[in-house]
Parts: sequence; C-alpha cells; structure tokens
Amino acid sequence: MILIIGGAWQGKLAYALELAKSADKITNPLDSFMYKKEKTEVYEIAEGHRDSFEAAMKCPIIHGFHEYIRRLLKEGKSVEAFIDAIEEQNPNVIITSDELGCGIVPFDPADREWREASGRASVRLARISRAVYRMVCGIANQIK
Repeated sequence: MILIIGGAWQGKLAYALELAKSADKITNPLDSFMYKKEKTEVYEIAEGHRDSFEAAMKCPIIHGFHEYIRRLLKEGKSVEAFIDAIEEQNPNVIITSDELGCGIVPFDPADREWREASGRASVRLARISRAVYRMVCGIANQIK
C-alpha cells in the first residue's frame, strides 16, 4: 500500500497514476479516467465521491479516500472495517487523500466528525503503508 496525502488539487492523482504506470498496475494513464470499460466491471481508479465501496477493493488506485470516509459516516458504516477490508483485499493499492485538518475548524458538527475521522484514517493508513508521500504544488516528498 502507498498513501499520497496533501491539499486539494496538489497533483496527488497525477502522481498516483505515475506510480501505478511504472509498476504496470494500469494499462494507460489516459484510459484510467474511464472508470468502467464497456459492460465489464473493470475499474482502474475508484473515486471516493461516487464509486462503490467494492470498487475500492479491486482498483489499483483509490482517489479521494476522504470522500469514501464522508460517505461511510453518512451511512453509519465503520471506517475501521473499511480500512481492514482494503488492507486484506487490496494490499498493493495506491491511495490518495486530502488533508482536511490544516484549515479553520468547521462549524458543522458533521464536518468536524468527518475531518477527525479522515485524520485518524490517514494515521492508520500511513502506519500500514510501505510508503507515504506528501504532495505540495505537484512535488512529491516521501515522508515514509
């Protein structure tokens, strides 16, 4: 597992595609934006804001993990169980997640819960990942 963290729009997905391409995990980085190919259930990237939780168990890249966490919380599902399942079923995945804890504390209690859960999930993912990168302005700094 590889974790790539950073602020929004810092180049996390582009770097994940680069890592996946160099490891032959995806066929063509441009095709990766085709989340489902034709009528098959082939995924290249699991998008946290819209793809199924099952897609995260299959895809070589999970993009927007923090959005999966938002959805899990809204549905009353366990973030820990989701991470357990990914660790077991998709141990070589590349995960991108936005850092949410660097700004103003949200007024909405649900947003504060999401921010805290995302931070705790990132800590756990970093602990179990073989490599962790922090993206700033499109530059990846390996921190683990």
